[in-house]
Amino acid sequence: MIQSLQKIMNFAEFIQWKPENKRYELHDGAIVEMPQPTGEHEDVVGFLAEKLTLEYVRLKLPYSIPKTALIKSASSESAYSPDILLINRLNLINEPLWKKESTVTLGNSIPLVIEVVSSNWRDDYYKKHGEYEGIGIPEYWIVDYLALGGRKFIGNHKQPTVSIYILVDGEYQVSQFRGNDLIQSAALPDLNLTAEQIFQSVSI
Repeated sequence: MIQSLQKIMNFAEFIQWKPENKRYELHDGAIVEMPQPTGEHEDVVGFLAEKLTLEYVRLKLPYSIPKTALIKSASSESAYSPDILLINRLNLINEPLWKKESTVTLGNSIPLVIEVVSSNWRDDYYKKHGEYEGIGIPEYWIVDYLALGGRKFIGNHKQPTVSIYILVDGEYQVSQFRGNDLIQSAALPDLNLTAEQIFQSVSI
């Protein structure tokens, strides 16, 4: 269960306070402690990180996937620690918070961000969707491998779904992938991966 601490602080205070041995996010100034993920959640994250890394290395793209970097919203006192953050290293020279705080703030630095849904699914579908759109992140995946999201997001017959949001004229347009649907990514258009392969990556 996600726990929100009572103290309200700005981003600079949050960075100074944040301990290294636990994962926290800042939601509109509120400190939110992120729960220890399940093994299945980590299976999915690890599988996706491996597939993305193999693809951007194959294409010789200047990308990396940092372990604990944050995404900072310029419009609010919020900072998020996504499950997978694909960084364009060529744009880090323009990031004022990168060297000291390993934090990115510009959509041009983030070709792709992925959240793997857990019990806090509302944050992924509501809060982070809006913040990532506002930052200008061109591509956002919500990987709902347990079909936890609300019916308004994944349909009345809830089933595991990968929702891919692509930024078009400043707004996200969504495509959804299930079963043997081939994932269609703007950041990595030749990625040969189906939704079912993602869902089956959990340990048996």
